[in-house]
Amino acid sequence: MTTPTETAPAAGRAPAPPSRTVIAGLLLGIVLATLDGTIVGTALPVIVDDLGGLPHLSWVVTAYLLTTAVSTPLWGKLGDLWGRKGGYVASITVFLAGSALCGLAQDMGQLIAFRAVQGLGAGGLFVGALSLIGTLLTPAEAGRSQSLIGVLLPAAMIGGPLIGGFLTDRLDWRWVFYVNVPVGAVALAVIGLGVRVRTSPAVRPRRHVDLAGAGLLTAAIVALTLLAAWAGTTYAWASPQVAGLVAVTAAALAAFVRVERRAPEPVIPPRLFADRNFTVAQVLSFVAGAAMLAAASYLPQYMQHVRGRSATASGLLLLPLMLGMMGAQLAIGRRVGAGGRYRGYPIAGGALATAGALALLLLGAATPVWAASALTLALGAGLGCLLQPAMLITLNSADPRDIGAASGTQTLLRTIGGSLGVAVLGSVFAGRVAEGARGAAFRSGVVDGVHGVALGTALLCAVAFAASWAVREVPLRSAAGAGAGAGAGAGDD
Repeated sequence: MTTPTETAPAAGRAPAPPSRTVIAGLLLGIVLATLDGTIVGTALPVIVDDLGGLPHLSWVVTAYLLTTAVSTPLWGKLGDLWGRKGGYVASITVFLAGSALCGLAQDMGQLIAFRAVQGLGAGGLFVGALSLIGTLLTPAEAGRSQSLIGVLLPAAMIGGPLIGGFLTDRLDWRWVFYVNVPVGAVALAVIGLGVRVRTSPAVRPRRHVDLAGAGLLTAAIVALTLLAAWAGTTYAWASPQVAGLVAVTAAALAAFVRVERRAPEPVIPPRLFADRNFTVAQVLSFVAGAAMLAAASYLPQYMQHVRGRSATASGLLLLPLMLGMMGAQLAIGRRVGAGGRYRGYPIAGGALATAGALALLLLGAATPVWAASALTLALGAGLGCLLQPAMLITLNSADPRDIGAASGTQTLLRTIGGSLGVAVLGSVFAGRVAEGARGAAFRSGVVDGVHGVALGTALLCAVAFAASWAVREVPLRSAAGAGAGAGAGAGDD
């Protein structure tokens, strides 16, 4: 059955691209989602003092990450079916409701439940922004806007703990959640007034909801998230609990693939992976997400425990890593937007990131702080050269009707990659630190742990380098939200 195509409005001519204000409003959702993943950490000790519930503290973070991961592909598909603007507005609304409820929580159980609600909304923030950008802009124009995402992500990772600490110290821990409300209100106003998309006239589609696929994907993501949170920490890797989670994940994913092949409107359309570039881009997203989060999680351990810096200072000392990512993504977005080619960037990025990870093996107990900080620059630049082309290729490879599902798939794989990277390399780190502690050489053990993480990160980046050679230089689409065939999505005007 023919379905309508959701496009930017046109009146007999090519529509003008949305203003910078509108693009900024779209990207505010990404700021909210990323910032909230990091801003809460510095407030957790104070939250425990106020609400109690120390044994359940980890679930304040896990509940948010779990529901975010589960809902991400679902928001993408719902946007394709019922309208991307409406889906994005709905996800922001759910996120803000969850934020306000978190600030009102009276005990740890309520806070965990409200964080789960907040995560449900957060799952649609990133994918909603990307899918609307893919609808309103050509891939070349989208590349420039996506490069701003490369600035926002590391800025939020650095700024989150600083803002969280400031709000907790100067106001109250509840403002860590309340601060989302005015920012989200601005985003809603800008999107509601400034974003205009419509559906071309066509037969109204029958919107089949893939409940079986959604259920199986949820089961797989829940099991995988718990595996990432528990393996090597709460339970040993060889424990029955971890083995059971692995079995559930594998079984649910196998069943999910079978169901998606038969579903009229699959949550993650298998047809997406028929395009080689799309498949390679997802590999790059998964691997780069794992490498980025592992480096950002364990390098501060070196700065704090070996070089004696505070948590805040150790975050600032990772600025070269973040600036490398930001600079690479901005430069690539501008060059591709000006008509440049993109195939060479992920190849160069894989090689540079591998070399940058191996350079971290130079870290020692006596390495000057400035040198240790500078060593992270190459890794950051290499990861930026992987992440930016992956976003560009994903939007350019997907049919316009699948923009939401494609964006959701990429976001999901990057998130899962980060979770697994932190879990697996965290076990390597913890094992080496434990060996050092037994020998009464804790600082040396931390250095050995960071070296283990560096080797694992180098291996991941080498996989990305090898996969990047499979990218083909496919010309970028020249029209916003246009393409052959029908697209999906109800109108949002």
